[in-house]
Formats: sequence, structure tokens, C-alpha cells
Amino acid sequence: MTFEEMYELACKRKQEMPEGKGTTELFRKGAHAIGKKLVEEAAESWMAARFESRDDQALELSQVLYYVAVMMAEKGLTLEEVYKKL
Repeated sequence: MTFEEMYELACKRKQEMPEGKGTTELFRKGAHAIGKKLVEEAAESWMAARFESRDDQALELSQVLYYVAVMMAEKGLTLEEVYKKL
């Protein structure tokens, strides 16, 4: 899955709000809850980089990217807006 596909998934989840999905619960709680999850995953990726395998680190970093996409969807940021800042 590319980041663009991940972003599309996050936007779709925001629009559809499917029951039983953790992302739906985060959207219901708003940017604060999404931000906490993003920080949590960032910390876990840091710890994985220091103490765990490459595979574990890849998993944690993939979760960071997912929650970046979720925050973008929550705040209505487009890929283009973010890519302009890279």
C-alpha cells in the first residue's frame, strides 16, 4: 500500500465511519485522540529502532504513516498541501 492509498483509506473511513473500526472511534474523539495515537506510534517506532528487529521497526513506522493520514483526513488536509512542505 502506498501513502496515497493509505490517505484514501483514511478519508474513506472518515466519510463512511464504519462501525467496529478503531479509526472510526478516533474520528469520533477528534484531533486530540488522533494526535495521542500518532505520538504513541512515533514513540513505539523509536523504541523499535533501538531495541527491536527491522521488521518490528517497519511495522511501527507503517503505523505512524497511517495515523499521519488519519490526522490529515480529520483536518481536511490534502496530499498536495502536505507535499508542498516536503
